Amino acid sequence: MTNTSTMDTNGSVEQCIRIIDAGGEYVRLTAQGIREAGNLKNIREELNKRGYNTPLVADIHFNPKAADSAAGTVEKVRINPGNYVDPVKTFAKFEYTDEEYAAEVEKIKERFIPFLNICKDNNTAIRIGVNHGSLSDRIMSRYGDTPLGMVESCMEFLRICVSENFSDVVLSIKASITSVMVRTVRLLVDCMEKENMFFPLHLGVTEAGDGEDGRIKSAVGIGALLMEGIGDTIRVSLSEDPEFEIPVCRKIVDYVKEKEDHPVISGIIFSGYHSFDPERRKSFKAGKFGGGQPLVVIEDIVSPVFNAGQSADWKKCDLIPKFLVLGLSDLDDEMLFLLKQDRNTVVVVESNHRFSVGEQKAFIHRLWNGGVDNPVVIKRVYNETDVESLRIKAAMDCGVFFLDMLADGIWIQNTSFGISPDELKSISYGILQATGRLITKTEYISCPGCGRTLFDLQSTIKKIKAATNHLKGLKIGIMGCIVNGPGEMADADYGYVGAGPGKISLYKGKECVEKNIPAERAVESLINLIKKHGDWKESDG
Repeated sequence: MTNTSTMDTNGSVEQCIRIIDAGGEYVRLTAQGIREAGNLKNIREELNKRGYNTPLVADIHFNPKAADSAAGTVEKVRINPGNYVDPVKTFAKFEYTDEEYAAEVEKIKERFIPFLNICKDNNTAIRIGVNHGSLSDRIMSRYGDTPLGMVESCMEFLRICVSENFSDVVLSIKASITSVMVRTVRLLVDCMEKENMFFPLHLGVTEAGDGEDGRIKSAVGIGALLMEGIGDTIRVSLSEDPEFEIPVCRKIVDYVKEKEDHPVISGIIFSGYHSFDPERRKSFKAGKFGGGQPLVVIEDIVSPVFNAGQSADWKKCDLIPKFLVLGLSDLDDEMLFLLKQDRNTVVVVESNHRFSVGEQKAFIHRLWNGGVDNPVVIKRVYNETDVESLRIKAAMDCGVFFLDMLADGIWIQNTSFGISPDELKSISYGILQATGRLITKTEYISCPGCGRTLFDLQSTIKKIKAATNHLKGLKIGIMGCIVNGPGEMADADYGYVGAGPGKISLYKGKECVEKNIPAERAVESLINLIKKHGDWKESDG
């Protein structure tokens, strides 16, 4: 997605070209008003003149008239159900009777169907794009800030499309919290299947941030779903120049493609596992592992490590903990029996299967079905020389086990030179942080920017990080505009949101506490706000 002003024809065209040349297969531009929607025609024509025919997508919030205008120009229009017809989000608590609620849905139909007719006339596709941060007050009143609310927000619009025989539809449900994004998309797929609907899905973790954190967070959320066969298009949302997102997307897609036509893996899902709302797998306590204790990153093992072929030695060892490295083929009835008799052993799940995620999932569910409650560590061994590739692959391979709360620890090794132990450690902790299961540093929710962004996002993020990266466990939202700002950072401790050209509003939780601060003073004001509420501490460094 571009972050230029859509009224800047040349700047938008140049950025589109950089995205396309980097490998982007379509480009989204914001159209906050009819003027911006109208200028998409000039951008489209100029791109065509330069030999670029890549499809364009108009991104619409709050303004159905802009959607109508854009539908005659671009190949796809994204609308947000949370603000397409419903009023601007206020976080107010309303109650609707069934009759009042139904009347509001009828208002959506009255406005939405004419738009669908314009799309039919112009052969324009649409994306129904739900964001966790911009659910309407109406949806919130009935479903709350929940996966079910996000799915229903999407399905309201999708049912209208189906009733009007409009099938050129793509769906997306995004959140900045990876566990919410993954569980909600799973729920949407289930809901569609129950209603005999099978529409393509666009995946993304919104406001993922930048640098290593943004890449790991995106790979965790998108990868978990792609590995399950869910998803048709992806977008990595980084707070960086948009063309930098494309190589990350490509690495994610290429790694998933490596799994195609893999050997069959047999397994039975444990009946107590619920993918829409998983609970932590119960395990006994062995040293620092299991028993509900915090997750563990393994760097160096001081206790004995055994494999399946050393079962006799393993049984004789009385150190706590001891580690037994097993693969799915080792987990026969005899091994399950032996494990059930042993209360000191941590099971290390290793896989060399081309689809290691599937094999390791099958392993854990076999333990579960066998009544074995030893703590479990997910181990992966790589041979990478490029640290970014390692970040992405490890996040895709390991993240889902912590999103679904199946494992108690992570152990990543790399056999090639060029990637340091500190980088391996950073990746491991980054995966656990991205899944929300172990917070070891400041958490940032920062948007990638778009034509609505009202300040220099990238330089501001650097300033805020430099000032606050020692505040372990604090969550700070940095948002370019009001569209998703207050909602997407609703669980953040503090928020920094663009309010107007060169103006910033500061939030404590969902409450706006300072408005229209000049951007040059806003970072200092954020620090003062954190101090005021007692969440500041001085840096050791």
